Amino acid sequence: MPEPSAVTGVEPTVVSRRSERIQAAAPFRAMFDFRMRSGYAQRRLDPGVLDFTFGDPHEVATTDYVEALRESAVPRDELWFAYKQSEPAAQDAAAASLERVVPLGWTGDDLRMTTGGFGAITVALKVLADPGDEVVYTLPPWFLYEPLILEAGLVPVKVAALEPSFDLDLDAIGSALTDRTRMVVVNSPNNPSGRIYPLELLRSLAALLDDASARSGRRIWIVSDEPYSRIVFSGNDFHSPAEVYPHTLVCYSYGKTLLAPGQRLGYLAVPPTLEDRADLLEAVDMMQIAAGWLFPNAVMQHAAPRLEELSLDLVGLEAKRDRLVGALREIGYEVGAPEGTFYLWPRSPVPDDEAFVADLSRHGVLVMPGTLFETPGWFRICLTATAESVEEAIPHFRAAFEAARQSHPS
Repeated sequence: MPEPSAVTGVEPTVVSRRSERIQAAAPFRAMFDFRMRSGYAQRRLDPGVLDFTFGDPHEVATTDYVEALRESAVPRDELWFAYKQSEPAAQDAAAASLERVVPLGWTGDDLRMTTGGFGAITVALKVLADPGDEVVYTLPPWFLYEPLILEAGLVPVKVAALEPSFDLDLDAIGSALTDRTRMVVVNSPNNPSGRIYPLELLRSLAALLDDASARSGRRIWIVSDEPYSRIVFSGNDFHSPAEVYPHTLVCYSYGKTLLAPGQRLGYLAVPPTLEDRADLLEAVDMMQIAAGWLFPNAVMQHAAPRLEELSLDLVGLEAKRDRLVGALREIGYEVGAPEGTFYLWPRSPVPDDEAFVADLSRHGVLVMPGTLFETPGWFRICLTATAESVEEAIPHFRAAFEAARQSHPS
């Protein structure tokens, strides 16, 4: 049977240009290749390998967490597993928790439950901006901002943070604002640096955006990505941009605080201080449906009030932070003590962070290179690994550091 002939004049590609742009996004592509094609999935399971890459749990979930889900999986009525939008009990529990962290008078009506932080950010982008609008965010970023922005038909605009503090560079942000800027993404506590932006810095950012909005005649919004706002180490205070800039949408994920990123639960919150909120909240409701029913499933929403009572072991996490920061500094690494999150962000002892991370891997320690965060010369260590893994890894961090210094003497 003859081969079918090619149809002339038809594009050979099978995917959309939008899909091609998403696949080509540098950090997303690098992360995808790292996780899916580098052999990482198998390597992390090899005996003796110490995994400090992603924010996955390294111990079995607590009994309290499992019981909360098990109890919520038992139906109370015939509508227990019916279509769910935002369940009032989940909204009220989330609002009470948010009020303790960001006291603005939140109620359940101010929140919409979402499929984790992904869903909240996706809805925020699409409900505020039109295709071609620009979204400004700071490097190093969470490596999925760019694909989410591109998927929404928007234009990512990247500015570097100030080093080594990794504070927001307000001058750089101001220079990046144009008449097409629709929003600025703020991530505090920051992944990967662990920096918490101080309130005065957020006030200055708010004044900058007020001025730029007045000049362009178009409001610039803040999308505040706050999944680590409950993971704050002693001596530090978290502040949300919503406290000083009402044109802020707050995005939250339970996957970090509960250390269960595979169970998708989050919310998008509109500040009660924002005037004329009704139209925006209605638009959020409609966008959640149109974007793919971006509501958490029934079990997670029923469990939300109990889940709000639970948290990862913050005391143990802080102890791991202190132990590893102290050990790395003693070895000779440049590393700050993160104020929040569960990451360390050391400087690579050699300029080529990918080469150094590869050498660490040969020593049996898996971390993520700074190039995945568009910030070469640094690397990220995730502290969700066990305390025992931290102790086992310290000699390997020392050996890799000494080998790097021998090959690149200062």
